[in-house]
Amino acid sequence: MDIVEQVTKRAKEFFADSKGSHDWEHTLRVYNLCLRIGEKENADMEALKIAAILHDIGRKHQDKCNGEICHAEKGAILARELLSEFGIEANKINKIVHCIETHRFRGNRIPNSKEAKILFDADKLDSIGAVGIGRAFLFAGEIGAKLHNKDADIDKTKPYTKEDTAYREYMVKLKKVKERMLTDGGKHIAEERHKFMVEFFDRLNNEVDGNL
Repeated sequence: MDIVEQVTKRAKEFFADSKGSHDWEHTLRVYNLCLRIGEKENADMEALKIAAILHDIGRKHQDKCNGEICHAEKGAILARELLSEFGIEANKINKIVHCIETHRFRGNRIPNSKEAKILFDADKLDSIGAVGIGRAFLFAGEIGAKLHNKDADIDKTKPYTKEDTAYREYMVKLKKVKERMLTDGGKHIAEERHKFMVEFFDRLNNEVDGNL
C-alpha cells in the first residue's frame, strides 16, 4: 500500500458522520478534478493527491460551531499531525499543509504554490455547475434554510440561518467563483459550469414568480 492509499484509509475516518454537502464523495470529486488539472499543470502529483484527500478533514469542526472555526485552518493542523505519523519529509508536509490551509474561498490565506492553486480551483469547481447547485440546496436543507427567497437583502442575511438559502450562496459566493480561478484548467472548466448555474437560477426565479 503506497502513501496515498495509506492516507486515504485514515482520511475516511474523518467523514464517518459528515454531512452530505461536504462528505467523502465531495472529497473524491475534488480529488478527480485535481488529477485532471494537475496532470496538465505538471504538478507534484503525490503532494496534490494527499492534499485533495485531506482538504476537508476539519469540516465537521466548522459545522458544529456554525462557522466559528475555519475548517481550512483546522484541517491544516489535523493534516500535519496525521502526516507526521507516516514519516513524510518536512518539506512535503509543509507543501501539503499549505494547500489545505489556503483552499477556502472565504479564507484570508493566499495559495502560492502550483499545487495549492490547483486544489483551490478544484474545490471551487465542485461548488458550481450542476453538482454545485445540488450541494447548495443540500447544505441549505442541512441547516434548515428556506427553499428560496430571491427578495432577501443579502447584506442583512447571515450564514447558518433560515435565510441561508442556495440562492443566497449563489449571490454571495457561487457567481463569483469563475473569476477566482487560478489555473488555466480551472478557468476552462468553470466557464461551462458557470453558464449552466446562471441559467438555472434565472429559471428558478422565473418559476417562483409564476412566469414559467
